[in-house]
Amino acid sequence: MGRKILLVEDDHTTADFILKGLTEHGHVGDHSANGRDGLFMATDGGYDAIILDRMLPGMDGLAVLAALRAAGIETPVILLSALGSVDDRVTGLTAGSDDYLVKPFAFAELLARLELLMRRRGSGTAVETVLACGSLRMDLLKREVQRGERRVDLQPREFRLLEFLMRHAGQVVTRTMLLESVWDYHFDPGTNVIDVHISRLRRKIDGEGDLPLIHTVRGAGYRLGE
Repeated sequence: MGRKILLVEDDHTTADFILKGLTEHGHVGDHSANGRDGLFMATDGGYDAIILDRMLPGMDGLAVLAALRAAGIETPVILLSALGSVDDRVTGLTAGSDDYLVKPFAFAELLARLELLMRRRGSGTAVETVLACGSLRMDLLKREVQRGERRVDLQPREFRLLEFLMRHAGQVVTRTMLLESVWDYHFDPGTNVIDVHISRLRRKIDGEGDLPLIHTVRGAGYRLGE
């Protein structure tokens, strides 16, 4: 089901790119090009999520964010910025944003982060306890994984990695998404830690005669699916 999303972004090329992507995925996107109008719309529009640029004319993104939170508006906010240092990210997150995405970014990553935030905040629906992709099944309560009738024993980090991939089955997930969501790194430590864990998962999940489930998307990341 499509969601109503507010985009506050003064760069029209970036705004057109994001709005086009939101429409293609069934969402309704409203746009403001300055902070003051964006704040007015955010307090009045009943949005499911807000994409907020940090550097805006009239009123910067951090000031907009502070005003929203002071008014008791808890709509999920993703802060966009070209400022990508650890201090910049910490400033954005402690100001009240739910996520922080550094420009330039892939739309697929922005969309995945948006959907995750809206699921977390969203709904009063029952929490998923079992995830499935083809013959692969993960029971989140029992902490068990099966491929067909075969049990798959995973280490805790491998379990978290597979859970993230299964929650985004069919989507390309980037190294940045994995580092931030599975390892809690908000920077790339320059190691091959992801490649090592993906390789281990493949060996454990894809048994003899099984269709491969974890695919490398060259230059982009990984995708789980048959």
